[in-house]
Amino acid sequence: MEQGNIVEFIDHQKILCAVVQEVRNQRLKLLTENNREVSLPLNRLSHKSRTVLDLSMGRIKMVDALREIAGFRKQLMQQIDIRELWEVLNTEQEWIDLPTMTEFCFSNAVTSDHESAVVRAFFQNRLYFKFDQNRFFPISEEQVNRNIAQEQEAIRKAMRIENFSACLKDWLSCQPANSEWAEDTSACLSILKSYYLFDKESPSADEAREILAKAGVDDTEALFPLFVNLGIFTSNENIELIRQDIPQEFAPETEAHANKMIAAGTSFTLDVSARKDLTDLPLMTVDGQSTLDYDDAISFEDYGDACCVGVHIVDVGYFVKKNDFVDQEARLRASSIYMPDKKISMLPSCLAEGLCSLKAGEIRPAISILIRLDSAANVLDYEVVPSWIRVQRQLTYYDVNMMADSSHEIIRLCDIAARFRQKRLGNGAVQIMLPDINVWVNDNGDITVNRINRESPGRMMVTEVMILANWLMARFLSERGTSAIFRAQPGPRDRLYKGSDGTLFQNYMQRRLLSRFMLFHQAERHSGLGLDAYVTATSPIRKYYDLVTQRQIRAILGQEVPYSTDEIRQIIQQLQEPMQKVSRMQYQRTRYWIFKYLESRIGQKEDAIVLGKRRNAYQVLLTEYMIECDLAMGSKMELKPETQIQVTIQHVNARKDVLSVFMS
Repeated sequence: MEQGNIVEFIDHQKILCAVVQEVRNQRLKLLTENNREVSLPLNRLSHKSRTVLDLSMGRIKMVDALREIAGFRKQLMQQIDIRELWEVLNTEQEWIDLPTMTEFCFSNAVTSDHESAVVRAFFQNRLYFKFDQNRFFPISEEQVNRNIAQEQEAIRKAMRIENFSACLKDWLSCQPANSEWAEDTSACLSILKSYYLFDKESPSADEAREILAKAGVDDTEALFPLFVNLGIFTSNENIELIRQDIPQEFAPETEAHANKMIAAGTSFTLDVSARKDLTDLPLMTVDGQSTLDYDDAISFEDYGDACCVGVHIVDVGYFVKKNDFVDQEARLRASSIYMPDKKISMLPSCLAEGLCSLKAGEIRPAISILIRLDSAANVLDYEVVPSWIRVQRQLTYYDVNMMADSSHEIIRLCDIAARFRQKRLGNGAVQIMLPDINVWVNDNGDITVNRINRESPGRMMVTEVMILANWLMARFLSERGTSAIFRAQPGPRDRLYKGSDGTLFQNYMQRRLLSRFMLFHQAERHSGLGLDAYVTATSPIRKYYDLVTQRQIRAILGQEVPYSTDEIRQIIQQLQEPMQKVSRMQYQRTRYWIFKYLESRIGQKEDAIVLGKRRNAYQVLLTEYMIECDLAMGSKMELKPETQIQVTIQHVNARKDVLSVFMS
């Protein structure tokens, strides 16, 4: 390689012509046809020509000469029919060098220009030959057909991207899409919707990014109002419900099986040989005002120096058999999902709110735990029995609160609940006393946000009675060596207060210090509750964990065959992911509607507690909504944790999960 030689190299998928100005240590200093000087290693060259330019002619003349040579070579390239060559040469299946291929392409005397034209032609069309520097290998017919199909698809894809980006521009400017640009606009919307929902996990992610780039869209959130305008989403669409692929309707075979169960009738023959008749007991359910799926009831009998508290759970296993259509789908769902604007049941509503619900006045099969206690609320003994029950009263928490000072039954139950809690606290339980935030959205989209006192008489009574029942059912299972889904929890990483004396700030921070609960097939200590064993079995309509544990109790009572230990382990493992989805969905949707409510309160003052300090902001808790947010630091601002302040809501965007405040 000498100065003045004409060479070619590939740059950004283009072949450029250049002249060698200097050769030094296997590197070349080149002047290109674009009037640029570049430095390249020798192995970057795609073609070396025997033609030489006189470097003394000056830069401008050399560039003109290079352009003229490149133009001539492009003209020669047009004379080459690569497919025709392939049809002649593909049976050989041998490498062909550049001089030989050049002779195949041109019948007359060949020059470096002809060789360059061959390299250019084969570089541009790589459907038929492998290209390796200065030699060529015919591709098999099967691979050629695949290459052609891929090229045609690439052309179609490029046209789709061009057309779809034009459609997107029109849609975003509120114009109807031009039918000449896209025959199938639904395909465009499908690609964009998939990308909006799943980002890089979308199978059309690359194509969607190109469409958005050509349309000048750099934020996928710009697509949401478009989808609303086109009727694909509602303005408050639950995007996570779609992303998580959570079914909102039941499979046809599940609905059909549930309807057969309903058609069989809701009247029961009270077979007292298999179940205890407790239909004369004065049972009551206590739930929220909007509850329709009643799965547990409470009874109270006063014996003077002792009493009997009954917890009666509808026997879902009586209706839903293992591995039938309803059971299979319930297992996939894992739990009912309760959101401010929607409820998605684990069981079909005709069962959850009908046949399996403890409706007042209707007889239902149940699993009853009858607990005898002395006047100090010490458990004397208990029994777990299959039963027939009939609820007399359907009460709300509000009803119980109103009766807390006047009803002997409620007064005694509240006293038992309080004493049982004190025993748990004495055994090391961690009592977290934080308000619940109840968010409700009616059919008109009106949002109601209520801060609920979890320590009201009604809620405290039900909570503690159910904990008592679940504890004793855990002992019932454990003492009989029966596997079940037991809950356990190690002790907290630290304790911020004793008993139930903590402030709101301390309770909130204490919750952060709790260890995660764990699930086992055998009993382990639940430190958070201060109990030696614990299961949840009081909500079999709403939670599959509870239904499984109830079935194990049914098995002890001779009602069915139990799950094996391996089956219990398998169920625990299978339910982990769907339960995480349920928890995440309920949290995110409640948060969304709180933010939606706060969008109407921009400029309003709110009470807050300082939780801690970050690099550039304080972390604060809006106490009315139990929502965390950041408070930007002022130059003279110095706040300590637990300081009570007032902030003003500055900006809220529920869709983007954005909340900003400033110091009032």
